[in-house]
Amino acid sequence: MSNIELAEDLLLKPAEIDENFIGQALSALASRNIDFGDLYFERTVQESFYLEEGIIKSGSFDIDKGVGIRAVIGEKSGFAYSDVVDKPSILQACSAAASISSGHNCPQIKVNERKERPPLYVSGDPIASWERERKIKFLQELDAAARACDSRVTQVMANLAATHKVCLIACTDGSICADVKPIIHCSLHVVLEQDGRRESGFASRGGAVLLDAISDPALPAELAAEAVRIAAVNLSAVDGPVGTMPVVLGAGWPGVLIHEAVGHGLEADFNRVGSSAFSGKLGEKVASECCTIVDDGTMPDRRGSVTFDDEGTPGQRNVLIENGILKAYMQDKQNAKLMGLAVTGNGRRQDYACLPQPRMTNTFMLPGTYHKDEIISSVDKGIYAVNFAGGQVDITSGRFVFSSSEAYLIEHGKVTTPIKNVTLIGNGPEVMQQISMVGNELEFDQGVGICGKGGQSVPVGIGQPCLKVDALTVGGADAA
Repeated sequence: MSNIELAEDLLLKPAEIDENFIGQALSALASRNIDFGDLYFERTVQESFYLEEGIIKSGSFDIDKGVGIRAVIGEKSGFAYSDVVDKPSILQACSAAASISSGHNCPQIKVNERKERPPLYVSGDPIASWERERKIKFLQELDAAARACDSRVTQVMANLAATHKVCLIACTDGSICADVKPIIHCSLHVVLEQDGRRESGFASRGGAVLLDAISDPALPAELAAEAVRIAAVNLSAVDGPVGTMPVVLGAGWPGVLIHEAVGHGLEADFNRVGSSAFSGKLGEKVASECCTIVDDGTMPDRRGSVTFDDEGTPGQRNVLIENGILKAYMQDKQNAKLMGLAVTGNGRRQDYACLPQPRMTNTFMLPGTYHKDEIISSVDKGIYAVNFAGGQVDITSGRFVFSSSEAYLIEHGKVTTPIKNVTLIGNGPEVMQQISMVGNELEFDQGVGICGKGGQSVPVGIGQPCLKVDALTVGGADAA
């Protein structure tokens, strides 16, 4: 069964909606003079279990279904949504969305293109891929593995969540497409205590996969060892230095700094209105020559990937910065039309009750030529930041603040003492110019990235090789 057929079975057939009615609704939406419009049907099923103190403390199961209807004319968007999917509600929402235009048009739209492409992930339901008893046993195994790993463990929290999202998009150009996506997420949080001091560690796995992807019997011990290791490192950590110094960023999750400090600044809506530090700089040098940054929505099994984005555009691989030169912004349909540029498959929304925005998918820096040890040995005195806890960025100025959850001193080209209370402060475009060495091994996050923007959250991917920033401001605990 194709994704469109599956989406029709789950979303349309229960309400006796067919292609003829979809055409009727699109015609009603386009009865006013608009640039374009769409109907976004969605059904999301979510299940989650949470374990603490060795017992299941909570569980949830939710089904949400609805339709969001949009009409776009210039910079204006008319939008209405309904959590009831039936013909009267859809026609009423079409009329409300189209009311942004006073001009009249009389098109008769028919569905004339069923867009299909090879999916980037399996269409199966991850919630049904394991029975409930197996999910609870997995969390209990995480708890037991963590407690067996270190006698200093005083608290263990584990979570297992799965989502099955089915959406169908019908556009006023007469096309329909569908995306069917599974997402899973498991996480383990431990607290270690020694001599009255407490520190925590975290490990996780996830992706656009079924639960069988985490069925390896060795995984609970692996996650426990990682979470305990991070907590133990922080137990022995001392306060880090402050000042401007070289900083080496580890591979993988530290790419969240590029995601926040650079990626958001390359989204089209900020650049169209000139509010980004990267506005008006297409074709200009915005980073060092060793930097090439890509946003790729076509990676199999990644939670940030999109077979089709939430406007019906196929997911794409977009080179944003190439050898330091700004090549492209991430575009949705509305901003691309207003800027006279091509869409890039980055129109994304949290759910049917939200308007799409230009958003990242899987954003990462391509690898360079250096081995990690070469990069570290080039630093006489600096910091090696391996993991980040969180941060903030101002899109207009490019200024960012990030706190590290795992970091070390670099002394005379060697990684030495663990340090805590490390805050990295800088300006995205300026820091990109300060990158002098890029490692040869690209790594990604463990499939658990979530990105927030404009009150909406969407799954994303983050990645980078190890890299060196020649000069970055390092603050203490109060800097954040």
